[in-house]
Amino acid sequence: MTTATIDNKVKQVVSNIRNLPTPPIVFHQIQKVINDPKVSAGQIAKILQEDPAMSVKVLKLTNSAFYGLQREIESVKQAVIIVGLEAIKNLVLSASVLDMFKGKDVDQDFQETFWRHSLAVGFGARLLARMARARGMLDPDTAFSGGLLHDIGKIILCCFLLKEHAQFREERQADRESPTFLVEERVLGYNHAQIGAILAEQWKLPSRLRDAIAFHHRPLSCQSEEIIPYIIHVADFVAKKTFYEQDDQYLTGNLEDGVLEFLQLTEADLESLAETLRQEYLKAETFMQMAGLAA
Repeated sequence: MTTATIDNKVKQVVSNIRNLPTPPIVFHQIQKVINDPKVSAGQIAKILQEDPAMSVKVLKLTNSAFYGLQREIESVKQAVIIVGLEAIKNLVLSASVLDMFKGKDVDQDFQETFWRHSLAVGFGARLLARMARARGMLDPDTAFSGGLLHDIGKIILCCFLLKEHAQFREERQADRESPTFLVEERVLGYNHAQIGAILAEQWKLPSRLRDAIAFHHRPLSCQSEEIIPYIIHVADFVAKKTFYEQDDQYLTGNLEDGVLEFLQLTEADLESLAETLRQEYLKAETFMQMAGLAA
């Protein structure tokens, strides 16, 4: 089956899903103006203020341990000025995604495991974006969003493609050797990364985030020169190795050959990343609250 045939199949699968969540209007409005060099903090703040619930979430995240600011931010305009336009755009995206899937009729344990891992990868990617600058600049907040969204296809499978998800889980129990995405391909003819990439396309997310989702298992297959698929691939591996229980370590997989060399990282760097990630992950509570999974 060709790549184009698989893409068409996945597009068909996703287009047949009823009530598929979409980001709020405020995200698309910010996305539209964010690259305008003349856009001001006041204009972004005005867009955000049209969605009071989102404004509250952005302020909550800005004032959380995630940024560790020395003083409390009291207005959306102030938040835009202090953390920057790109950060605000990514905070809006993160808050939107967490909210879109909150309360879905899905196994609570699955949701908690899913979001905790996604956040761990986001935090790891944020750290890696700072570590791997020798290989190209990547905004740490964009890296975080890529990490948070990298497995979004899995929750689509679980929430909206129940029959397919059940087929996959049955095969996953029987095969503890193959990587998850290869089990999906064998059973379904496509994998969660492909579902996520089509979803990102429908949501009109930036191309680098689509690449992060589409190629987080196979970064060397990405045709663009983006660094982000490599960052997410390593962050995913380190997060699994760091946080997965012993019984789930078989899900960790391996790094693709050449990835560490491309990022100019060593095994010692990964050990250092894992140690820092344990500390950084303590900042995840505010995000978990937004996903409805923490008190």
